[in-house]
Amino acid sequence: MGGSKEDTAPANSTARQEIRAYGIRGLLSSHPRVRQLKRRHHPSLHGNKLWDSSWLLMDFFKKKGMRKGSHVMELGCGWGVAAVYCAKKHGALVTGVDTDSDVFPYLELHAQVNGVKIKTMKKDMNRLTKAHLRGYDILIGADICFWDKMGHSLKKLIHRALKGGVQAVVIADPGRPPFLDLAEHYVQRELGDLLAWEVQQPKPIAGRILQVGAFKS
Repeated sequence: MGGSKEDTAPANSTARQEIRAYGIRGLLSSHPRVRQLKRRHHPSLHGNKLWDSSWLLMDFFKKKGMRKGSHVMELGCGWGVAAVYCAKKHGALVTGVDTDSDVFPYLELHAQVNGVKIKTMKKDMNRLTKAHLRGYDILIGADICFWDKMGHSLKKLIHRALKGGVQAVVIADPGRPPFLDLAEHYVQRELGDLLAWEVQQPKPIAGRILQVGAFKS
């Protein structure tokens, strides 16, 4: 799969501080407003930058579509650019979930500069119950399965989500072993698909996307 060059800003001085692709702005660590946030908020657990797999998710939904008004939850949202994309380009109602509340100011900044609103929820994925998941159509995640224990947690969460009425779970990753083990569990049981995915914008990125369940587009 290949991403188009549409909606991507030309290289200039601004490009050293932000990324423009898929119709959204992603601010880099060198951007003055991000640097200002970093003086007060210090995210842990790698919530300190834009992660590449977010762009894979954007390209996936650009090609597959998403029904306007879908309720979307981004797991381990970090700075939330995938959440922002779903809200801005597909009219989704989105909640960003993370165990570290220090990422939320960065998410809120990205929502603001892109002209959307994103709800936030501080919650470990192990503590997301059926009640928390009720009413959501799609769960998404980018670069959230880099330790073995995360794969185990995601497997249990996906089970709860689908039992609770979530239509689909879509997770993007470069292809780390814990993610591939998680994907194999669903592919072998014919419950999900593992897709090779790559984009050229905002830079060449290759990875894998796991889709469990189906969603209306």
